[in-house]
Amino acid sequence: MSALVHDGTALAGRQLRRVRNNPGLAVLTQVMPINMLLFFGYVFGSALAVPGREYRAFLVPGLLAATAAGGIMTGMFQSAQDVHRGVNDRLRTMPVSRAAVPLGQAVADLVVTAAGTVPLLLVGLAVGWRIEGGAAGAAGAVALLLLFRFACTWVGIWLGLLTRSEEAAGQLGAATFVLPLLSNAYIPTGNLAHWLRVLAEWNPISALTTALRGLFGNAPVPEHASWPVAHPVAGTLAWCAVLLAVSAPSAVRRYARAEG
Repeated sequence: MSALVHDGTALAGRQLRRVRNNPGLAVLTQVMPINMLLFFGYVFGSALAVPGREYRAFLVPGLLAATAAGGIMTGMFQSAQDVHRGVNDRLRTMPVSRAAVPLGQAVADLVVTAAGTVPLLLVGLAVGWRIEGGAAGAAGAVALLLLFRFACTWVGIWLGLLTRSEEAAGQLGAATFVLPLLSNAYIPTGNLAHWLRVLAEWNPISALTTALRGLFGNAPVPEHASWPVAHPVAGTLAWCAVLLAVSAPSAVRRYARAEG
């Protein structure tokens, strides 16, 4: 365990230096949600009706959840890049814990995400969103957000190790942009067709979005919703547990395979 912690910390530092040396990618991933908030909030906001709420206040938790789900894309691209460029092969020749390599990447991504969330929250406050659930609720919302991002990053790392191609990872990662569109992140799902509403509510992003809105005090839990949305905190925790239980061991096993 001590070796895992030591190696994981060292490799997380490597990933953070990688981000520092490629600031354009970090800025892009942080600026995009802010651009979406301003675009959706002011262009679509006048056309979308959210009962009893201002649309921009409704949108901020959804964008936070979509940003957390973006861990799939970043994890996939970075891990595929390391495979394609032979970085993993070099690391395998060193006395490094096999689990430490993907763990370091996931932890570094978590640090970057935590820092990148701050500007989005500040812009959200500037356009009218407010934290109405108290400090404890807000802290719980941020913790849940980061846990979901951590789980999604592991999914991305595993998929990136499977694809082993930067181009394929980039294309597949870009496709994950559709996931928030099939959720309640941007629009209420109450008026959707029944089958589409059920599909959206069983999307893990919907559970997280609903949990964030509840913990921030922005909206009550919808009535007559599917179980993950009717119990959003428990639903998000359950989704995180499932995603981590499947992807983390699979990513470690995939990395450890000598043919990498």
